[in-house]
Amino acid sequence: MSSSFLGTMRGIVGITALITNILIWFIPLLPFAVIKLIIPIRQVRIIVDVILNFICTRWADCNRIFIQFLNDTKWDIQGDTNLSMKEWYLVLANHQSWADIVILQFVLNNRIPYFRFFLKQELVWLPIFNFVWAALDYPYMKRYSKAFLEKKPHLKGKDIETTKKSCQKFKDTPVAIMNFVEGTRLTPAKHEKQKSPYKYLLNPRAGGVAFVLTAMGRQLSSILDVTIHYYPKVVGLWGFLCGHVKEVKVRIDHIPVSDKIVGDYFDDPDFKSSFQQWINELWSKKDKTMETLIGKISSDN
Repeated sequence: MSSSFLGTMRGIVGITALITNILIWFIPLLPFAVIKLIIPIRQVRIIVDVILNFICTRWADCNRIFIQFLNDTKWDIQGDTNLSMKEWYLVLANHQSWADIVILQFVLNNRIPYFRFFLKQELVWLPIFNFVWAALDYPYMKRYSKAFLEKKPHLKGKDIETTKKSCQKFKDTPVAIMNFVEGTRLTPAKHEKQKSPYKYLLNPRAGGVAFVLTAMGRQLSSILDVTIHYYPKVVGLWGFLCGHVKEVKVRIDHIPVSDKIVGDYFDDPDFKSSFQQWINELWSKKDKTMETLIGKISSDN
């Protein structure tokens, strides 16, 4: 049989396994999610949160097993290993493929708390998904546009306040918040359109990161800067499951949360300027890391 056929079959089995895994773990998650939503008592929520996080972590463990069994990809994971399930993290990563989420789950699950994403307010109406997101306290990011605030100035700052209230739920249970800083997947066309000064990255969107830091502030224990590189090329989730990636290199850097990066990004021009400088310096460092990884893989092969 051809390698193409075997790859396709591997992808079909992989997708089937991932979907089946979701359905299997949704069954025990459902009753606890209902309990949490209908009994808004803090003590009950804390207990149920532990159970829900346990279920989600085991779900991710199963995904890891499937990936290891079906895929012969070589993994090179280096960096800060002083991680804890009892700490609060903001995870920043470059974004190249839908497989990035699977990679991050593979690398960080059971090393840090099960991670959440800030969701756009428009997603609140999605059925089923919205129920699960609500049960797991996925925070919604609501930003009012400048034009909107000009018409309704009394709402200035309300978006941040709303998000902060959403994040209050994380005080009792450690979480990791995931943020793809570029805001979109890297493609040559997007790189050219942005005229990005980075060789291997798109421009970072400082506002999104600042929003999370403003909303969560000192709740966060630290930041994890994660750099992902695929060899021989970036592929989508399907391509990854089909075995088209020979090697994945991941580098993890630990960054402390300091007063330098927590402030009023949207109303303090001086802080906004310094924060943008910080995120640009971080991205320049990540670009050099990517260059090193690409050069190292090329020399090894």
